[in-house]
Amino acid sequence: MAINLELPKSFDSTVERTHLAAEHLFRPISRKYDKAEHEYPVELDELGKLAKQSRSADKGADGTAKKSTDAPTVNGANLRALIAAHEMSWGDVGLFLTIPGQGLGNAAIAAVANEEQLERFGDVWAAMAITEPSFGSDSAAVSTTATADGDDYLINGEKIFVTAGSRADHVVVWATLDRSVGRAAIKSFVVPMDTEGVTVARLEHKLGIKASDTAVVRFENARVPRENLLGSPEIDTKKAFGGVMQTFDNTRPVVAAMAIGVGRAALEELRRMLEEAGHTIDYDQPAAAQHASVSEFIRLESDWEASWLHTLRAAWMADNKQPNSTEASMSKAKAGRMVTDATNKAVEVGATAGYSETSLLEKWARDAKILDIFEGTQQIQQLIIARRVLGKSSSDLK
Repeated sequence: MAINLELPKSFDSTVERTHLAAEHLFRPISRKYDKAEHEYPVELDELGKLAKQSRSADKGADGTAKKSTDAPTVNGANLRALIAAHEMSWGDVGLFLTIPGQGLGNAAIAAVANEEQLERFGDVWAAMAITEPSFGSDSAAVSTTATADGDDYLINGEKIFVTAGSRADHVVVWATLDRSVGRAAIKSFVVPMDTEGVTVARLEHKLGIKASDTAVVRFENARVPRENLLGSPEIDTKKAFGGVMQTFDNTRPVVAAMAIGVGRAALEELRRMLEEAGHTIDYDQPAAAQHASVSEFIRLESDWEASWLHTLRAAWMADNKQPNSTEASMSKAKAGRMVTDATNKAVEVGATAGYSETSLLEKWARDAKILDIFEGTQQIQQLIIARRVLGKSSSDLK
């Protein structure tokens, strides 16, 4: 049976639009906002409006999402988000992370919201608040609380490393309904940033993705209506916190796609430098028989291809309502390793040009590291994959 690995033609316009934005908007201002950390990129406002119009075009006359066809497989929103992340991160991943209306919290809403919530929060810009000062990738250790109070919840706690935390108009917050129950009581809530009791405590200074702000957000008796809880309000100890974890099944492939975009940028620049130095890349010859730097390039490129195929598979499974937790973690783990390897090797081979600010190579190497960390570190992804492959629970394999 033949397998067609080309992207569906229906996505040609998405590829074209996003690549044009990456090339003509992101690349020219990439260094500017790398140097001007915490300064809002006003050039993105128009792009945010276009993205909003595109989302509206994907809805029917009644304002609801258009239904998929009766085709045997679906190439839908997850695959489209993947392509956009890939192309635009090729331009600048920090700028991609700060496009109005394109926050990681939006992917969380898409993953677990009901129809009414999808409609109500369809046009918001939502950041994601999971990590706390007391934990990193162990999402089950959430200590921020959500206490029922009449028809509302009162949220108390502090979240760190909130991407777009000072710019988004909403934030998806992970909080526990009952700390004594453990992970089963962890739920996610959509909280408007202008809610009384929500404050941005500070912005972080970072190694990379400096165009994107990263905030500490505090919640002090922040009141949100019950209707803003994503998923079921019931505490189901059998299901644990699988509902909120579905968020990662959507967002991890998108972060992998960001890594693939940055990796592609670095490999294109590395290819240019090799060819400029007179080293021909010959795919008809064994890699070991070619110049050492060419052999290394071929290895990196094959790693990039494997990452891309892993990620496409994870997104396609999500579009077709197939459980993809394992594949989402595989794509994130593979792409995270690949992008740090590829960008660092490009800096190394590029020598003085790679380590200076004469090109964007050193910036891509700095930007790449976070793509192997957020949405679950390399170690966490390996642990999740091992549990799935071996059929172990989180208590069996820690």
